[in-house]
Amino acid sequence: MRFICVLVIALLVSFGGQVLADHPTDLDHLLRQVREANTRDAQIRKEREQRFLAEKMDREKMLAEMREAVARERAHGEELKQQFGENEETLGSLATELQNKTGNLGELFGTVHQVASDLQAFLQESLVSAQFPGRAEWFGVLAKSGKLPNVTELERFWLLLQQEIAESGRVVTFDADVVGTDGISGKRSVTRIGVFDMVSDNTFLRFVPETGQLSELSRQPSMRYRNMAQTLHTQKDGYVPMMVDPTRGTLLEMLMLSPTIPERIQQGGIVGYIIIALGLLGILIVIQRLVYLITIGRRVRRQLAVPDEPASDNPLGRVLSAVRDTHERDVTALELQLDEAILKETPRLTRGQGLVKLLAAVAPLLGLLGTVTGMILTFQSISLFGTGDPRLMAGGISQALVTTVLGLSVAIPLLFFHSLMATRSRALIQILDEQSAGIVAQTHSAG
Repeated sequence: MRFICVLVIALLVSFGGQVLADHPTDLDHLLRQVREANTRDAQIRKEREQRFLAEKMDREKMLAEMREAVARERAHGEELKQQFGENEETLGSLATELQNKTGNLGELFGTVHQVASDLQAFLQESLVSAQFPGRAEWFGVLAKSGKLPNVTELERFWLLLQQEIAESGRVVTFDADVVGTDGISGKRSVTRIGVFDMVSDNTFLRFVPETGQLSELSRQPSMRYRNMAQTLHTQKDGYVPMMVDPTRGTLLEMLMLSPTIPERIQQGGIVGYIIIALGLLGILIVIQRLVYLITIGRRVRRQLAVPDEPASDNPLGRVLSAVRDTHERDVTALELQLDEAILKETPRLTRGQGLVKLLAAVAPLLGLLGTVTGMILTFQSISLFGTGDPRLMAGGISQALVTTVLGLSVAIPLLFFHSLMATRSRALIQILDEQSAGIVAQTHSAG
């Protein structure tokens, strides 16, 4: 009885939910439930076993198929490997055959590529490329190509060379974008003179190969050449004179770097301005004195024509008036009186000559001072920055040279003007001396 109870409890634990659902009323009922449960479990196990066997067969079939696929791929790989080896041998033989058949074409290949590389740099900087852009890029592609050029490429190569040769001797006008000095770009009418110059109205242009654009020169040539450019740009036919830059823009580029006269003067610094101020002062004095001497010379010559009628507007007339007003007939006293009158007139005639001579002597000394100052600045730059960059020394050297030039430029004309002033004043004083000697001789003979 105890064993039956234990069996019942075990069955209740194993089939908890279902057993609890149907509460057995007696042992037969319980036994029947146990049998039904065993039957169901056996059916479930059988179904699971059948499914497992079916899946096992599918897996074995898939495994067999994968093994067959791997075998096929390995066989295909062996075939490809064998074919690759055969292709390598075929390519080697074909390359040898191609090399034998090309013969001198290999040299043509190298020549074309070398010339194309050289022409790329040449055409990139050519002014013709401003009118026909994109030519240099094609030569660059041809130069880097690893294959023989075909007939079409060789024909284009020849045509572009012919175009460059033909355009180098033409004067043509076309529309292009031009960048002004203010940085604003606009469409303009441009005239190209071969491969030498490009102008728009009266403005010279330069071609920038890096950007392929045209831009105005920041500093233009003199008005004479700009007028030539204007005439060339507006005239449609015939011949006109025109400046040509044989260096294809190098001289015009150098023009942008060369300083103007005001910039040269500015490089001289304060010493240069002082020299110029002294030079202007000397020129003003020279102009005033020369005008005075020329005027007095004309009056003296008019006085010589009428010595008996002395006028007070010239030195000779005043000297004659001084002698006429005196009643002294002694020759010695008359000589002294004439000498006094001439000495009174001499400072008026020689005024300003000493100052001009002083300025002519001081100007070179100031130039030497500027030279020494500029050399000091140069040596200071060398001691601070070394000699690696000559532009750091350019300021001191410019001051040293410009002040010397300014000093000599002021001194040389002032010396000539001083000599001219002294000559004219001596000529007038000589006339006074001659006339006074004549008066003394006339008085001595009358006595």
